[in-house]
Amino acid sequence: MAEFTRQRGKRQEDSGLGSVLDLLLANARLVLGVSGAAVLAIATLAVKRLIDRATSPRDEGDPKAEQKTLEESWQDLALIKATPKPPKKQRREDLSEPLLSLAQPPVLGEAHEPRVCFAPPETPWLKSSPPRCFTLQEKLLSHYSSRLAVPEVQVSLASQLARSVCAQLQSFLQSKCPELPFGSFFLSGPLLDGLGALAADHIHLMLPVVLDAALWSLIPGEDTVVRNPQYWMIKRTDLEYFPRGRSPWDRFIVGQYLSSNALNETLHKMLVASINWPAIGSLLGSVIHPVVASQELKLEVKHDQVELSISLFPVVEMEDKVLLAAPPEGLVENLWLESFYRAEVSKVKELDASDSGARQHCLCILNGVCRSHPALHKLSGSPLTHVILHLSATSPDWAEESLADRFQQVLEELVGYLEKGVLPSYFNHKINLFCELLEEEIDEMGFMLYRAICEPELLLQDK
Repeated sequence: MAEFTRQRGKRQEDSGLGSVLDLLLANARLVLGVSGAAVLAIATLAVKRLIDRATSPRDEGDPKAEQKTLEESWQDLALIKATPKPPKKQRREDLSEPLLSLAQPPVLGEAHEPRVCFAPPETPWLKSSPPRCFTLQEKLLSHYSSRLAVPEVQVSLASQLARSVCAQLQSFLQSKCPELPFGSFFLSGPLLDGLGALAADHIHLMLPVVLDAALWSLIPGEDTVVRNPQYWMIKRTDLEYFPRGRSPWDRFIVGQYLSSNALNETLHKMLVASINWPAIGSLLGSVIHPVVASQELKLEVKHDQVELSISLFPVVEMEDKVLLAAPPEGLVENLWLESFYRAEVSKVKELDASDSGARQHCLCILNGVCRSHPALHKLSGSPLTHVILHLSATSPDWAEESLADRFQQVLEELVGYLEKGVLPSYFNHKINLFCELLEEEIDEMGFMLYRAICEPELLLQDK
């Protein structure tokens, strides 16, 4: 009777264990799929056998029974090892039950209690602490130091190459056209002046055109055909007393005016056809070639460590004006563009020196942001400088700790100017620096900057 009761209890336990296993396997099929459920079923069956043998009574001292038990243990362990591996995409934390740790097989001839070895509990996953929230001030300084600060080695190499090209070009023009009184060529641009160069890749080469003030006079931009105060004309005077040929620049006259187009075309032909750039490039350890298709005077210089673009500008300085041979696009000729670049650089540095301000840092960041953004690239350079100069007249605090406030204030000022469609020049309020922008461009810029006022970090993201 006692034996019957014991067997009945065992069958109930087996039945209960079987029900649990069936439920587990049914759920496993839903969670793990068919292949995963098969793996779990085989492993569970092996474990069940090990548990049965561990809990069932054994005939102590019976060598055959012990040998049979060991052989069955090997079969079960082999069964476990032979189970197919789950796909790599399954992760342990996705399984509903802990995986079994395979025990080393026992050595034949030794009696060991079969054991079920479970894997040690996993180390709980620790959430990483959230990243530190940087202030706009910190983000601006980091953006400046990591992305806008051009390595000094590149600046030195680029400027050295440009100076060598400058010397070679001036030597050629003096020997080819000794009758043309050019002044001493010099270099200019943000890379050399520290006002917003993104890379050591662009330098301006200025070619001073020396005019006799007794033979030439300036016509204000308002009196020109374009009615734009930023463009001037240079008129040949007193032709009845000093006929053509008196000035060496008379060969570039068109309708009594010194033609910027005619001068540029002559220099372009020399750059393309007359100068032996391969020989000069070999001498400088680089490859130099003029840009033929461009209407601008431009040279491309390729060195092992830097690639440089050099733009050439004939420049006339008369009556405290600096005029570049950079006429507007279109059919209009003879016009010279008034440049404020030298005055801009001088004024910004003068203001920073007077109050230890961060105007130059702010301008560098703004130039970098606008030049790298497709919708804002036309705002870089002169317009940004004039906005900062206007703002300096009303907001004197430009200390470095106020950089974020001034940066955001510049954005607000820009939006205000774009809404009006007018940005007056700091040095001549008659000049509108937005006059050549299209209405669609102004709308797009205004929308982008309006968003950036609420979230300035938008402008610091990679494009």
